[in-house]
Parts: sequence; structure tokens; C-alpha cells
Amino acid sequence: MPPRIAKLAGLGAYGACLGIAGIYALFVFITRPGGSSGLDPTLRFLAWFTVAGVILALIGIHVMFGHRLIALSKGEPERV
Repeated sequence: MPPRIAKLAGLGAYGACLGIAGIYALFVFITRPGGSSGLDPTLRFLAWFTVAGVILALIGIHVMFGHRLIALSKGEPERV
């Protein structure tokens, strides 16, 4: 992969982390206590907790790929 493309892809992976975090923030905003949320406190906690686990896994994978692509763009050898 050309270094310029690898750097752009790595920065894109970091940008995707922000987007994923924004989706989680929107999810929390929609399910927060209010007139139309429809979730009691226990279900709200479980929903926030379980979705946070998936979101953290996705962000971790994107950070890992972003870090690897940035290193590849700087000329570091590719690890197997």
C-alpha cells in the first residue's frame, strides 16, 4: 500500500472512532430518562452497559488498525 494511502486510511480509522462514539452518545441521548424513553432504570443500565461493550470493542479495533496503518505509512516493516 502506498504510504500516502496508508496514512489517509489510518486517519480514517481514527475518524471512525469519533463517529462510533457519536453513535453511542446519540443512543444514550435517545434512551435517557424522559417522557418517551420507555425504559425503566434497570433496562436502561443494561442497554447502556451492553452497547458500551460492543462500542469499546469496535473503537479498540479501529485504533489498532489506525495505529498499524500510520506505522506502515512511516515505513515500519509489516508485522505478520
